[in-house]
Amino acid sequence: MRPAVRTPLLLALSCVLALALTGVLALLVPGVRLKDAASLHGFTELDRPRSEPVLSGVAHLADPIPFALMGLALVALALARRRYAVALAIPVILVGTGLTTQILKQVTAQPRVLDWLGSNQIGDASWPSGHATAAMTIALCAILASPARLRPVAALLGGGFAVAVSYSILALSWHFPSDVVGAYLVAATWTLLAVAALEAVGARRSGPAPAVGPLLAAGALGGVAWGAIVALARPGAALHFALDRPAFLAGAVVIGLAGISIAGAMARATRV
Repeated sequence: MRPAVRTPLLLALSCVLALALTGVLALLVPGVRLKDAASLHGFTELDRPRSEPVLSGVAHLADPIPFALMGLALVALALARRRYAVALAIPVILVGTGLTTQILKQVTAQPRVLDWLGSNQIGDASWPSGHATAAMTIALCAILASPARLRPVAALLGGGFAVAVSYSILALSWHFPSDVVGAYLVAATWTLLAVAALEAVGARRSGPAPAVGPLLAAGALGGVAWGAIVALARPGAALHFALDRPAFLAGAVVIGLAGISIAGAMARATRV
């Protein structure tokens, strides 16, 4: 088996194993469930009357209709570039990730009741998140559809989009942080399998892998800078929030880094 096929297959297998581990930890290990709930509690405190319309608007960008429209736009982009194999692969990825998420939701459904949520409990069938899966799937398919020279930009924007949707659904109490991590792994698995299939059938290549490191580093620095601006605007409140909610900060950092890293790795690894 050629390395170009073997490498994405091995990465996809790694994602499957990581997905299984995430599910076991999040659903069956009490200590991890406690940290998951503590991180969610911090996110929900971002949902205030002034921020709720923005959070809701961003979260609904991953609803089925916007998801389908964005997917069609990516197929059209691939067709315009005469990347017919990629145009065929994108709908397969979109449908595959959605079906996988829905199946996993039903198979792993169980109550995760939190007293402080009152009557607004998160549904039993919540792992992994469908909205986070949709957002990350669009991000990764955008990388596949884009020209090689633009893939770093697609990775930065797509990863940022996935993270923004994920933060919003957490703030709105739609999901637990572990639901988002599982969703990212579902999207990555299907996209890597598609890349392996495209390599196996000899799909035309886009060119050498782009240098994504500098641009993604700039994106990370931009996120740090944004956090610093918020902290300087209200230093007392920001410091208190940070010190009082370490689980929230850990969850936010893990999800942010995972979103950007997965997109960046896909941009670096994809040649088709």
